[in-house]
Amino acid sequence: MIKRYYFLIAFSVFLALVMALMPLPISAEPFRPDWVLLVLMYWSLAVPHRVNIGWAWVAGLLMDLAIGAPLGVNSLTYSICIYITVSNFQKIRNFSIWQQAVLVGLFLTLYHLLLFWLNHFLLDVYFSPHYLWPALTGMLCWPWIFLLLRKYRRQFRIR
Repeated sequence: MIKRYYFLIAFSVFLALVMALMPLPISAEPFRPDWVLLVLMYWSLAVPHRVNIGWAWVAGLLMDLAIGAPLGVNSLTYSICIYITVSNFQKIRNFSIWQQAVLVGLFLTLYHLLLFWLNHFLLDVYFSPHYLWPALTGMLCWPWIFLLLRKYRRQFRIR
């Protein structure tokens, strides 16, 4: 029974990874939401005893391997965002879905700023405002991701 829960959660994270790697038109690429982090945030809010920093670390390593980023950059940034989410999940759950969306937007901004800082340190990349567009699109996608994954969680009785 327990293994089934982990399989269903891992399947949703895998689908988010596939969506993160799907090709988009060049004009839409800067606006791609961070699907993996959004799905991890949902699961860390819904079932924090099952999805925690370890899941974020593994998903970040998979993301690093998939996109060819320096190993550990996404792992570290995912882990920091999920740590903050899990440590405050009881407060965040009590917010309305729109308040959660604003908070998720702040977490995504933190993620992108940390990602930029690490890439600047490792690869000598310079800041451009288009780095923060995915935070806005992720914030706008949060209500739909939340409702879709909540329906998925209730249908399969993931607790």
